[in-house]
This record gives sequence, structure tokens and C-alpha cells, in this order.
Amino acid sequence: MAAAGGELAYDAAHAAPVIAGAARDGGAAEAEPAMPAGGAGCHAGAAELARAARAAGGSELLDRLAADYPRGPHDQPQSMCPAFGSLRVGLRMRRVATVLSGSACCVYGLTFVSHFYGARRSVGYVPFNSETLVTGKLFEDIREAVHLLADPDRYDAIVVTNLCVPTASGVPLKLLPAAINGVRIVGIDVPGFGVPTHAEAKDVLAGAMLAYARAEAEAGPVAAPAGGRGERPTLALLGEMFPADPVMIGAMLAPMGLAAGPVVPAREWRELYAALDGIGVAAIHPFYSAALREFAAAGRPAVGSAPVGHDGTAAWLSAVGDTFGIAAARVAAAQNAFLPAIRAALSAAPVKGTITLSGYEGSELLVARLLVECGAKVAYVGTACGRTEASRADREWLEARGVTVRYRASLEDDCAAVEAVRPDLAIGTTPVVQKAKERGIPALYFTNLISARPLMGPAGAGSLQEVVNAAIGNGGRMERMRAFFEGVGAGETAGVWEGQPNLQPQFRALHLKKLEKRRRAEQAEEMI
Repeated sequence: MAAAGGELAYDAAHAAPVIAGAARDGGAAEAEPAMPAGGAGCHAGAAELARAARAAGGSELLDRLAADYPRGPHDQPQSMCPAFGSLRVGLRMRRVATVLSGSACCVYGLTFVSHFYGARRSVGYVPFNSETLVTGKLFEDIREAVHLLADPDRYDAIVVTNLCVPTASGVPLKLLPAAINGVRIVGIDVPGFGVPTHAEAKDVLAGAMLAYARAEAEAGPVAAPAGGRGERPTLALLGEMFPADPVMIGAMLAPMGLAAGPVVPAREWRELYAALDGIGVAAIHPFYSAALREFAAAGRPAVGSAPVGHDGTAAWLSAVGDTFGIAAARVAAAQNAFLPAIRAALSAAPVKGTITLSGYEGSELLVARLLVECGAKVAYVGTACGRTEASRADREWLEARGVTVRYRASLEDDCAAVEAVRPDLAIGTTPVVQKAKERGIPALYFTNLISARPLMGPAGAGSLQEVVNAAIGNGGRMERMRAFFEGVGAGETAGVWEGQPNLQPQFRALHLKKLEKRRRAEQAEEMI
């Protein structure tokens, strides 16, 4: 800690060059803050926040996010705050502290959800107000917080995350020191107006950590895996999976002389070095654009799709063999060791029925492939994630079998598919499940009941068949429940009324006019 021009300083951040904001219509960049002092903040809307971020020098950040996570046909599907994804990745890592910088309401919601999903550690928070945001004191507070938190006996790294308002205001996390007392400092921006889904926010942090770890490995020796380096070359696995799946993938790779490497997002910092030390990476989940960029920079090729079902496993093993120059005899040995067992599992309890499937985890196309091979007629697959090259093989396979695949699917898309198809089973997010059950259609929540199961190898087929067949078998029960509750109303008229519901259609009409007026105003702003 030293004095810099009479100011108490922790590091050399005070000497960093000032980033000039984008010039405004009046000519030169003005000195007033990007965000209004009154604190419109997160209520300003995505378009206004994005404009503020660019005015504060964030054009490069937003352009990179737009390239990594392309939008369309919908800008942002309806799902939870994207920052939950990166928050969850950090909270699941050992010896990693997490600090959030954002509006108090956002931080409250994120910490609530994180603890709801089993986080057993504290989440750091650097509060701010209009004054600290405008004067730059917020950055000083963040810098002080990481200096106080950087204890090498407790942490390997500290992750600092800017939410919407600090990103829009240009709070420069890249000016934080790269390390303090040997503790790595990783600063990321995860604005809701730049990152479409929480799944892709996982990639923001995974990519930032891989970039840091790659720079360390290029600079000199790094820590070896806790269990030491194995004799066989490894293939890193990209995407959060059921714990049994990496084990099954490792067994499939063994006849080819390979081993399964660490799973990214990792659970420990040193696993990042081991992941980059492998011969390549398997993009099990296809939306990790930033992480794949780091593997490519390290000279590690990627293989898309995953070993799901009979056809998927055969194609994936062949792709691994082709990419890494494995002898055809070894690839055939791996296929012969597992394909008969997978075929037997698929035929043991076939799924008979029509299914629509949607979700925001990024594994929707893989699950759809497995369902088709189980015998189901999958009419529609909607995923909140964007279209990537790593998902091309799965998309083409599904479309060749008459499945409609929708990237960046909205809630309206998913519900419309349920209405149009009237499936025997609807798999989707909570509101899709609700809509389906209201119509007497059996439904399963994708995140907790489908994606939290093994998908690879014979166990994947058996696990999925069991839960899906049980749900389809509940069709009669759903109809009886629907008949029992017939006449109790729906929406605002639900429940038991002594008289007629007190409807106020004029209020609804007035509210719809206000919404339409706001929508037209937003469209006009976008055209300017």
C-alpha cells in the first residue's frame, strides 16, 4: 500500500489510461455520467442500458458478447437473470470467492436463488448509490473489497462480477490487479442486456478463467492435477453433466487409448490447467463459445455433439477418431464394446408417444436425440440458447427425422408448440409445464427431472425411458383431475366465488393501451 500523489493506493490502477467514451451527437464526449444520477438504472430498459454502456467505453465488450452469443429470432428468451449462471459456476468451485456489483434487488434475487440451489458459502456484495456510481467511488470500493478478501490461505481466486448497472456505467473491472497476495482476480461483466441466458453466462466465466489459466501455463510451470497426470492422453469435457456421464465417456474412450479429462466449468482452479493440457475438447454442451475460443488458442481442437443413443454414440466416437487420428481398429473396438448394450437398452422399454421438448440448459437437442432413439415421436425442440457450429450435427440429425428445432425459443414458441401438437407429454420450463397440465397433458420440468439424469451410454437410455414412460402413463389421471376441477375458473377468475367474479374489462383495456404505447415508443427509439 503506497501513497500516489497524496492518495492512498493499493496498486497501480491510478496510473491506467482513461478510456474515452463514445462521442455523442453534440460532438466531443461530454463529462456527464453514462447513467443518470437519478438512478434510472435497471429500470431503464435493455436498449437504454446498452447505449449507456457504449457511451461509457463498453462497445468492445458488447460486440464480443454479441458475437459469442448471437441473438434472434428473439433477443432474449424469458428465463432467470443470466448472471445466475456465472454465479453458480463460481460458487461450485473450491477455494474461489465471489463478489457481485449490481443493484441491491438483483443481488438479493441472485443470492436467494443460489442458496435455493444448494450454495453453502457467502456471496460478497459491494453496494453503491448514485454518488459512488457517478464519481467512480464504486470502483475504489470494489478494489478495496478484493484487497481485504485476498487471503491465499483461503482462496485461489476471487471472481468479481458486474451486473447491468455497473456495466452500463463503465465500471472498469479490467483495471483491478491480476493478482493480490497470490490470489487471482477475475473480473467479468454479465449484463442482462448483453448475455441472453444463464447457460451462456456460465461460458463467460469459464472462458475468462481458461484465458487466465492459459496465460499462466504459457508463462511457466503450473500445478499438476491433484491425482497426478495419467499415462493416456485426455479429452476435456465442456458442459455441466450428471456425475456418471464423464465416467461413462471415459469408459468409451478407453478402447481408443484415451481418457476423459476434467469437466469445464471446473470444480478447482488446477483442473483448468489439466483441461488445457489434453489433446482436445468435447463440446458436450454446444454454447460455450468463449471457452472453445480459449481451447482453440491453446491449439486444442473441438468435437461437437455427445455419445447419446446408438447413432449418436457411433457418430461421436467416429468423430473423435477422425479428429485425433485414432486408428480405425481402435474406434471400431470402442463402438463394438458399447453399441450392442446401448441398442439393447433402447429396445428394453421403448417410449411410445408424441413429445414436445423445451428448456434453457443447452442440452435440449441431446435429450431430443435420445428420445427419438428410444422410440418417441419428438415434434418440437426449443432451446433458449443460440445456434452454434458445435450443435450442427445434432440439429441436422433431428431435422432429418422431421423434428422442428427452434433456437432462442421464446415461451410463446414453446406454448404454441404444445397447443398445436397436443403431445402425449410436454417437457419444458415451469410455465410450459403449467400450461400443459392446465390442458390435461402430462408434463415434466426439464431442469430437475430430465437434465439432472445420466444421458450417456446404456444408463442414459434406461434412466430417460423410466421417467418418460411413467409420465406418459399418467394421461388418464391428468384427464380425471382436469374434469374434477372443471368450472372453478382460470387465471384471475380461479377459485370458488360466492357470486360472479368482479371483472373489470375497462382496466385491462386501458393497461393494454399503455403497453402498446410503450412498445411503439421503444420501436421508435430503436429506429433513431
